[in-house]
Amino acid sequence: MRSGWNAADPPQRPVLFVNPRSGGGKAARAGLAERARERGIDTIVLHPGDDLAALVQYAVEGGADALGVAGGDGTLAVVAAAAVAHGIPFVCVPAGTRNHFALDLGVDRHDLVGSLDAFTDGVERRIDVAEVNGRLFLNNVSLGIYGDAVQQPAYRDAKARTLLEAAAKVAGPSAAATDLELVDDVGGSHRDPAVVLVSNNPYSLEPPRPGARPTLDSGRLGIIVLDRPHPGQSPGRAWITPQLGVSAPSPLCAGVDGEAADLTPPLRFVIWPRALRVRVPRG
Repeated sequence: MRSGWNAADPPQRPVLFVNPRSGGGKAARAGLAERARERGIDTIVLHPGDDLAALVQYAVEGGADALGVAGGDGTLAVVAAAAVAHGIPFVCVPAGTRNHFALDLGVDRHDLVGSLDAFTDGVERRIDVAEVNGRLFLNNVSLGIYGDAVQQPAYRDAKARTLLEAAAKVAGPSAAATDLELVDDVGGSHRDPAVVLVSNNPYSLEPPRPGARPTLDSGRLGIIVLDRPHPGQSPGRAWITPQLGVSAPSPLCAGVDGEAADLTPPLRFVIWPRALRVRVPRG
């Protein structure tokens, strides 16, 4: 059994939500819905215009005792929020494009069908979740360059190019000031930074796994702030904290688990330690 994970009895009424459009159609190519139903998992395939939060609530009211989702990280957060609210287990099926949450959770991102074993032969532990102004996120919220980039239609098809274009606009000499401001752990003020990244547990900035989260149950947010270039000034700072406030005079473009969002300041970020029961395959 995986270290830190506990044996878990199979649920009686598991429900899986499948977004067939995520990851360029990964779930459909794997025949995921059919494989899930063969395992006795009630499977709901999402269609354009569906209200996922309402469907999840309906499933819970119908007796669901485990909730899973096959989709991108933004879709995961909606279902995870219901799992937290009702204290039932959550299963991540990595059917998105990047599957960052699955990576940090230790789920094999290349075995969609195998990940269904979390329902029938799984192990469980509790991890943290974070929220900004009441909206849950599993990975991170980004403001500044990346927050602007995910608002652009080209982002989905050409992320790298769009991000560079947004960087030139936000961090270049003609970029308009946003008046976004926050204070770091040593009392330093960061006004109009180029990038703010607030994560559910901190990302490693060092080898061997830079850009991954070594733990998901530290009870701390990870904060990375990159300031606009100024001669003789540090380019930014990284620290950990259980909460963070961000002020600005107008709504902010953001990326919330990779999904575009407009957030109304002041922003209040908090973390909820070990609030989510997660299950992964025993093997």
